[in-house]
Amino acid sequence: MSEFAIDVDASNFQQVVIEGSKTRPVLVDFWAKWCGPCRALKPVLEKLAAEYQGKFILAKLNTELVPELATQYGVRGIPDVKAFVGGEVADGFTGALPESAVREFIERLFPSPADDIRAAAMVLFADGDAAKALQMLAEASKLDPNNEQVRLDAAEVMLSLNELDQVKTLLDSLSEQTASRPRAMQLRARAEFALQSAGAGDEASLRAAVAADDNDQAARLALANWLVSQQRYEAAMDELLEMLLRDKTWQGGIARKTLLNVFSLLGGAGEVVNAYRRKMASALN
Repeated sequence: MSEFAIDVDASNFQQVVIEGSKTRPVLVDFWAKWCGPCRALKPVLEKLAAEYQGKFILAKLNTELVPELATQYGVRGIPDVKAFVGGEVADGFTGALPESAVREFIERLFPSPADDIRAAAMVLFADGDAAKALQMLAEASKLDPNNEQVRLDAAEVMLSLNELDQVKTLLDSLSEQTASRPRAMQLRARAEFALQSAGAGDEASLRAAVAADDNDQAARLALANWLVSQQRYEAAMDELLEMLLRDKTWQGGIARKTLLNVFSLLGGAGEVVNAYRRKMASALN
């Protein structure tokens, strides 16, 4: 036991975990006395907490005493370790991992030398300089080859440049855990939309085709898919609604199916999604 391993419950969880994680990572070990793997993992976590001398705090939470906190944070099986950074869950794992794997997990929580370069690159990207952003992300990757956030950033920039093969390669290289996170899943979905419009031309040519023939459903669909890939969701959904109004049965009702996919990409709910659900219902009826 060390001063860096603390028992937490409902009375001190806010102070130790939520507020504490705003200055350094806090690992919450959700455990119970009856759990054998918990007993195997506990000394590993305590040893590393002592070794790291305060670079992170270990908060041990007995789920039998405070089941409401386990429920709140989606604990399904124990031991379940969740890393809090900045007041929120940033990462986690379930099960009794060996010390080397736990150490690797902890190391990922600390700032990487590549993070400042990443941040600067994405500022450039937001300002419209995708080429320079990619150069800086390549530098960041050299500094920290295992930094998966760099790969996600690069995938986003390459998606804007329609470099779809590279996007797929980057996303396929992610660990299972990172690949299952919302940002990675959204990037993969956007890439799929981009693939649907691949070979149909750029935005200007697609808009020209639609302007030349309002009933060119194929061009309108390709345009909508491209707009989704660029996160111009409302513009894309407007095109899909127009397709519904013109011919709701075209290609087996693909406009409706695509709209539903966009809703899913946007989380399935929210003000924008709900508004377009109503518009879709009106167009179908």
